[in-house]
Amino acid sequence: MRLTAIRLSDGRELRYYDGDGAPERTEADRRGLAQVATESELRYDPLLDQWIMVASHRQDRTYKPSAADCPLCPSTGERLTEIPAPDYDVVVFQNRFPALAPSDGDGLERGTLLARPGAGRCEVICFTADHDASVASLRPEQVALVVQAWLDRSRALAEQPGVEQIFCFENSGPEIGVTLDHPHGQIYAYPFVTPRAARMLGAAKQYRARYGRNLFEDRLADECRDGRRIVLETEHWTAFVPFAARWPYEVHAYPIQRVPDLPSLSPAALAELPELYLDLLGRFERLFELPAPYISAWHQAPLHHPDRSEFATHLELFTVRRTSDKLKYLAGSESGMDAFANDVAPEAAAAALRELRPIPA
Repeated sequence: MRLTAIRLSDGRELRYYDGDGAPERTEADRRGLAQVATESELRYDPLLDQWIMVASHRQDRTYKPSAADCPLCPSTGERLTEIPAPDYDVVVFQNRFPALAPSDGDGLERGTLLARPGAGRCEVICFTADHDASVASLRPEQVALVVQAWLDRSRALAEQPGVEQIFCFENSGPEIGVTLDHPHGQIYAYPFVTPRAARMLGAAKQYRARYGRNLFEDRLADECRDGRRIVLETEHWTAFVPFAARWPYEVHAYPIQRVPDLPSLSPAALAELPELYLDLLGRFERLFELPAPYISAWHQAPLHHPDRSEFATHLELFTVRRTSDKLKYLAGSESGMDAFANDVAPEAAAAALRELRPIPA
């Protein structure tokens, strides 16, 4: 892999992750962009003990452009985009409309009203130059470059002052709320520990105190012993529908050797990851008459949490579709109380996904 770093015309960073044989990236951003004004603020909810990101400038972000106006396609002639080169393999750049960004704003502490600047980082990762591709249609060597970009950015962002957690994720499909059709994901560097991670680590700490064992390891072992919800097993990974799945079709993938984050994965686990990831995405693509909209979320341990060593990095992949013509809406119970009701038995979901064998290359 070859890494090339440049600056866009408004000062944002962009990195090309190219495979062997790719041409040298020398093109400059000719758009002459003015620096985007960002006003990112964190406001604290004392009832739920969590930070809320407030970023009003995101109201002006690009919304459902035509393919001809896609900002994530390569630049061609006078059609200038976020990527100056006429072609690319994988690209990562700072989001022009970030939810988190360095800010000169002041904090606030007045009784229960607590706020501080939303210092952090939001990046976009483009998986391919092909606007019409799906991630599931990429070759393993292309996904291997994506994995290398996740690792590189996870390491680099972890070194930035104030960053507490790194989150690599992808939203796919209009039902999820995707506003750019080009295959891409995002990488967030949060200046706080996210509520989901805090809850998982709290549960793992209590489990360790009660049983003297790791919760993530025991959960994986219990799923393997039961076997009914296993979707896919390799030498270094296990993918399963969790016993208490919240979504109609939800798969978690764990490395068999528990590690806290993606950069800690063994070379053998990393080598298997591209084909495992493509296999799972391919099953979701063939689950219904049309490809299932999905969220792909890589959970990594918070960087400075005292119980970081108890965490297990893992993938959560789920869809909001429950049948070919029905969506799983987060209505009163889910949105109002975070109390989920699942319409599909996890054992039935696992059986359906197991039957979707990979299509021979």
